[in-house]
Amino acid sequence: MGKIVAVANQKGGVGKTTTSVNLAAALGVLERKTLLIDADPQANATSSLGLRVGEVGLGTYECLEHTASAVACIQAVDSPNLDIMPAQLDLVAAEIEIVDKPNRESMLKAALTPIQNAYDYLIIDCAPSLGLITLNALTVADSVIIPIQCEYFALEGLGKLLNTIKSVHRLHNPNLDIEGLLLTMYDPRLRLSNQVVEEVKTHFEAMVFQTVISRNVRLGEAPGFGVPIIKYDSESKGAIHYLHLAHEFLQRNQAEINLESNG
Repeated sequence: MGKIVAVANQKGGVGKTTTSVNLAAALGVLERKTLLIDADPQANATSSLGLRVGEVGLGTYECLEHTASAVACIQAVDSPNLDIMPAQLDLVAAEIEIVDKPNRESMLKAALTPIQNAYDYLIIDCAPSLGLITLNALTVADSVIIPIQCEYFALEGLGKLLNTIKSVHRLHNPNLDIEGLLLTMYDPRLRLSNQVVEEVKTHFEAMVFQTVISRNVRLGEAPGFGVPIIKYDSESKGAIHYLHLAHEFLQRNQAEINLESNG
C-alpha cells in the first residue's frame, strides 16, 4: 500500500510547495509511482506542474467533498511516474462546507483509500494553516515532512505544529509519524543560516534530514515554466539537492521496512 506523506508547516514561505513538487518529481525519476495531492487553496503546486488553475475541472475539492471519485480527480503530468490531484481556488470553501459533516476530519482518508494501492508514495502539499483541510491531510497521512527555513524566525510556530501533530496522533491517527524536519533556503555565506542549521540539528538530532536545501535561483524560476526543477535544470544545485532528499527519504523508508520485517 502506498505511503502517504504530508508536507506541512503553518508558516508560509518555508519551501513547502517547492518541497512537495520537487520531492514528488524526484521520486518519480527514481521510478517510484507518485501522486502529488494539492491540498492548498492557493494551488501553487498545481500551477508549478503546468496546469492552469482556472481550467482544472475535478480536483482535491471534489475529492474531499466526495462529489467525485479520487480516480476521476487525478491528472497525468509531463514528468516520469508522476500524477497530480490538482487544486483550485474553490478549495477554500471546503473548510466551511465540511465543518458540519460527520467524521469531517476523515473525509480525505475515505476518498483516498481506494487509490492508495495504485502508488508507491502520495505526497500532500498542505495549506500554510492548521485548518480543517490540513487536519484531513494529517489524519490520512502516515508521516509528515516539516520544512524549516534557515532564517531568523525558523523555529517560531514549530512547537504549535508539533503539538497539533501529537493531538492528531492521539485523537485521529495513531499511525502518524514525523518523517523528518527539512532545512530549506540555506545560504552558506550567512552566519544566521549556519546558526539555524546548528540549532535545529542540536535540538532535533535524528529527526532532521541530512540533506539541506540551499537557496537557488533556478529553483525559484522553475514554477514559472510549469515544470519541476529536475526537468527545468537537472544540473542545478536545486535539482541535485532534491534528488539527494529523495534518495535519503527512500533509504529511511527502506530501513523502516527492514526493521519491521526483522521485528
